[in-house]
Amino acid sequence: MINVKSIELKDFIIGKDKLTILAGPCAIESKEILFKTAEYLKALTQKLDINYVFKASYDKANRSSLNSYRGLGIEKGLELLSEVKKEFDLPIVTDIHNPSEAPVAAEVADIIQIPAFLCRQTDLLVAAAKTGKIINIKKGQFLAPQQMKSIANKVVESGNNKITITDRGVTFGYNNLVSDMRAIPIIQEMGYPVIFDATHSVQLPGGCGESSSGERKFVPVLAKAAAAAGVNGLFFEVHPNPDSALCDGANMINFKQAEEIFSICNEIFHLVN
Repeated sequence: MINVKSIELKDFIIGKDKLTILAGPCAIESKEILFKTAEYLKALTQKLDINYVFKASYDKANRSSLNSYRGLGIEKGLELLSEVKKEFDLPIVTDIHNPSEAPVAAEVADIIQIPAFLCRQTDLLVAAAKTGKIINIKKGQFLAPQQMKSIANKVVESGNNKITITDRGVTFGYNNLVSDMRAIPIIQEMGYPVIFDATHSVQLPGGCGESSSGERKFVPVLAKAAAAAGVNGLFFEVHPNPDSALCDGANMINFKQAEEIFSICNEIFHLVN
């Protein structure tokens, strides 16, 4: 496995000898769903001895339609994420969409996430860097992995070297993505821990016309492949009932699937290491 920079977060280290998982619902729908998911995933990751960061978005600004569900907004969303953080003693990752959100989100989030479609936005990266938080940059679907070096440099040159990079596949023709596992070592050679987003990678962007579709059945295939390729962490969107979710339901996984996938990926991770 390629040596990458170790990043301290709460009581664990990203990029060392434990698998790190970022997981939770796509967009915040309700306190009930957030708490139910956080409680289940915390217990699961503790049982498997996996580093865990709770993920949910207060706003999904990049949606296919003006009528698509976006979330509860920054004020209410961060309030609920703060409650999750206190109730379950979990670190939080959430994404921002414009520079003004960075210092506000940083009051709650331990990791500030840069969405894939916004990963080249200099002002957004600089604002995120200045929070001093860990910055998780999602690689754009339109970029080669080699291009992430100059993007990460924007954060480093703004005074923050606490960076993880998440791969979520690359555009392959119309309404499809493909995952090239070579991206994992290519990015790791830059020195950054790499997270693989196993649920967004099975998305079919705009596959339903006014909304995206997805092929959930391929989530375990890609997650296991990424673990075998030496990835440092995995990203999953998890929901109690994905088929009723208001956002990205077609590519989210349920609790039973999460347990099966987390377990085998953790075994593969330790075998590779």
